[in-house]
Amino acid sequence: MDSNLLTVGGLIVLALAFDFLNGFHDSANSIATIISTRVLTPRQAIIWATFFNMVAFFIFNHEVAKTMGKGIVDIAVIDNHVVFGALMGACLWNILTWYYGLPSSSSHALMGGLAGAAVVKAGTGVLVMSGIIKVLLFIVLSPLLGMLLGLFFGVIVYRLFSRSTPSKVDRFFRKGELLSSATYCMGHGGNDAQKTMGIITGLLLSNGYLGGKFEVPGWVAMACYAAMGLGTMSGGWRIVKTMGQKISKLKPVDGFCAEAGAATSLFFASSLGVPVSTTHTITGAIMGVGTIKRFSAVKWGVAGQIVWAWVMTIPGSALISAIVYWLSVHLFAK
Repeated sequence: MDSNLLTVGGLIVLALAFDFLNGFHDSANSIATIISTRVLTPRQAIIWATFFNMVAFFIFNHEVAKTMGKGIVDIAVIDNHVVFGALMGACLWNILTWYYGLPSSSSHALMGGLAGAAVVKAGTGVLVMSGIIKVLLFIVLSPLLGMLLGLFFGVIVYRLFSRSTPSKVDRFFRKGELLSSATYCMGHGGNDAQKTMGIITGLLLSNGYLGGKFEVPGWVAMACYAAMGLGTMSGGWRIVKTMGQKISKLKPVDGFCAEAGAATSLFFASSLGVPVSTTHTITGAIMGVGTIKRFSAVKWGVAGQIVWAWVMTIPGSALISAIVYWLSVHLFAK
């Protein structure tokens, strides 16, 4: 069998492993609120999240995949070594932040990994600044938008139900949170799974398997959704605890507002083809809902630690990726 075909196959397996880690790492985004409000048990929440992550396959186009595959670095510079460096940088960063319970962004880890390997190979000129600026802009906008939308939904809901008894509100939103969580999970799947699709499609294109056209094959899309779904089923309990309780105490009505705000933000970003951080979005939404009660209801010290994880993600994964790329070229190149 062609050795390059084996290499490409191995890299696709590694990419799907990253997607599994993405689901494992970011499962907290999908299920933390609905678990912390005790609307579903952890097992029920994981099954719920996995199903609606997969449903996203039938809803979203592949604009985010195109941005990740050819809108971060020049598609011409992508080769097997660059893809290997990018995936290893992102995977190792995800494992590191999972270990410390920090909800960092798998999206930005992958972007940083891709940029780090590409720059070592060909210099900064290969960076597609229009795409990078768009992603960097949404690093700021996605948590702010999530916060504002969470606050917006929170204010409306609290006013609409101001005359209702707490027990009635709780019963109503225990059902409502099923809908908001399902919508958020679809937004999460529709944005996050596409990032790995973009990397795999770029890999196939660079090796001449797509006839010179960047188009995500159906089997690649299905494989990415399935891998992320399996990762979600495995759960990331360390991060669930941080997201669900350490930022702000949540009730079902709060979970509904946070998930509704985050889902709206994700659907908007995906329609623009922007690979945003679902972690940033839901964290911002939880903070926004928390501020409705009182400003001190949000544990800003924990939020500050999370922000530092965000800031370090792109340079951290880029550094790891650059090292892995260099080692790959010098150890495995013919």
